[in-house]
Amino acid sequence: MATGTKHIGLSLGADICWPIAYESLFEALTRDGLKVNKTTYRFAVERISIEPFNLTKPVKYDVVIDRLTHWYSTSREWIKKAILMDDLYVYNNPWSLQSNEKHTSYAAMTRLGLHVPETWMLPPKSYDPSDDLEETLKKYAKMFSLDEIGEKIGYPFFMKPYHGGGWKGVTKIDNAEELHRAYDASGTEVMNLQAAVLPHDYFVRNVGLGPQIRHVNYDPGASLHDRYRQDIDFLSAEDQKTLKDMTLTINAFFGWDFNSCEALRRDNIWHPIDFANACPDSQVTSLHYHFPWLIKANLRWSLFCAATDRPMRKNMDWAPFFKIADSDRSSKEKLTEYAKIAEKRFETEKFRRFCKNQLKD
Repeated sequence: MATGTKHIGLSLGADICWPIAYESLFEALTRDGLKVNKTTYRFAVERISIEPFNLTKPVKYDVVIDRLTHWYSTSREWIKKAILMDDLYVYNNPWSLQSNEKHTSYAAMTRLGLHVPETWMLPPKSYDPSDDLEETLKKYAKMFSLDEIGEKIGYPFFMKPYHGGGWKGVTKIDNAEELHRAYDASGTEVMNLQAAVLPHDYFVRNVGLGPQIRHVNYDPGASLHDRYRQDIDFLSAEDQKTLKDMTLTINAFFGWDFNSCEALRRDNIWHPIDFANACPDSQVTSLHYHFPWLIKANLRWSLFCAATDRPMRKNMDWAPFFKIADSDRSSKEKLTEYAKIAEKRFETEKFRRFCKNQLKD
């Protein structure tokens, strides 16, 4: 019987609780190794340090779970180098994470026919000084009427940073006076205006990790520790399928193994409103009841990727999605077809067999 060792690295920032839980369960789950085909693998996990690196020095990791590179450049460039030169598997894809902002996600999913609320982008209210700025604005920046834009969208709507996260800078706008006040306060931020989905009867945060999806009844108005509700079976089978297909589609489209999609239901139609969250909340202080699911899902996916030598998809390959989008199928049929692409890219059946044969809850 052949043997080998698979190494999983944790690229961390201020994370505290989830790495501790992950490492503890990792040790218990892999202590005796896992047999995959004709090879018994042992597994090792460690936290990745930040230090100077030589581009030609190989990395020892097979898989890296990344929580840092969306804001820390040194680690991001180390991961890019390791993917390009050492065939490292990382989630999430650092190029996609760096380049695809929330605004990009709105455009892409609107193109695919998802029911994204009407969304506008505004030039910033003010600018940091730069050499060519004044000449550029003199030549090309057009005056515009905030009042007219507000009327076109219709009140209420939300103003939010085009690249934002964690509900930072999000403002509900009920009238023109509030619009002007919020825009004046936005400073150098580039802002989106997005129509409100009101009234709605469900606000669901869908957490995707590989092909695993968790639907969470979400209350954004509650205190941080109480936003993730503990409701079970609160969605119909049809709604669960719609949200699962939607989340898988978004994640596969952008190459995000780990991401969350917030969606609101109005008149039985699901509207995704915030779904470029490729470093989702993972702390027990907010997830509470759902924290064990997240840790187990992370373990399953990382072990699967390492044990099966899952190859890193280095480009997004959007053409298959656009081909479906341009067909004469209904929006529901299109979503089903998008999800089939996603299931294939996430190797859902292979993953399920691996979990059934190698892992126990």
